[in-house]
Amino acid sequence: MSKSQQFNGMLFNLFAGMMKLLARLPFCILYRLSDLTFLLLYFVVRYRRKVVDRNLRESFPDKTRRELASIRRRFYLNFTDYIFETIKLLHISDSAMRSRMTFSGVEIADSYLKQGRPVVAYFSHCGNWEWAPSVTLWSTLTPGKDAEFCQIYRPLRNKRMDALMLRLRSRFGSVSLAKNMAFLDLMRYRKRGIPTITGFMSDQKPSHGNQVHVLRFLNHPTAVITGTETVARRLNAAVVYWDMEKTGRGHYHITMKLITDEPAKLPPFAVTDRYISLLQQTIVRNPSIWLWTHKRWKNPVSFADSDTGKRIGQP
Repeated sequence: MSKSQQFNGMLFNLFAGMMKLLARLPFCILYRLSDLTFLLLYFVVRYRRKVVDRNLRESFPDKTRRELASIRRRFYLNFTDYIFETIKLLHISDSAMRSRMTFSGVEIADSYLKQGRPVVAYFSHCGNWEWAPSVTLWSTLTPGKDAEFCQIYRPLRNKRMDALMLRLRSRFGSVSLAKNMAFLDLMRYRKRGIPTITGFMSDQKPSHGNQVHVLRFLNHPTAVITGTETVARRLNAAVVYWDMEKTGRGHYHITMKLITDEPAKLPPFAVTDRYISLLQQTIVRNPSIWLWTHKRWKNPVSFADSDTGKRIGQP
């Protein structure tokens, strides 16, 4: 091992140790630290302020400057809360999580899983998405025994950080599936007779080489991810949407809504269209809980690009 690798390892161990110490602090102190971090990011660093301002301005052209400024400020407050709430996953009891991250409609997914059918769950970067795997605490099924509770993720380049994030995301018994192998993993579960419910974060821009499907989303012609629908069709999975609300500081609620249990019988992209429509309703209801720092519309598209066989990244 080189000296550089040894040094990086020491830095990461120091970082991980600090995270573990922070996680042991009560929420009241963590939120004071979040407030201080907000002041730093918002007023000093001005973290991606131009991106956030542009996204908000173009998404809500009818809102006044004061209204947009209010959304922006609340977004940054929510964002720093998200950071410390995610750290708290290293040291939080099941009962504490169950009191803070509540669910309704879980019986919809449970009913299909009990029939041996897979479930595809559309989700988004709203509220605290890292707390969503605690759905296992609300299901009548046991993870790893009655069904597998999965989420799709993109492996991080830093192996140590990747291992830490996987630890956080498996805190309540769920399994993380690497994006490039997810469909094969789900097929293996099906061959073994293990029903799965899998969360797909489908609100970001499509990856390079993906098929273009364009629709109007938040006042923009937007290329959207269609791979989730493809997986649902090929698995003949029931499709649900997780509607996230922030009910108070450190408190969230997800309502599980059925999109369809026969995706293959719908026209192409109909499932995707329904998801985007539901997601927009979630965001419009409370814009401050969505991840506005993402450069969602960095590469503009037009409706003429849609469904023509063109792929993202092709001229």
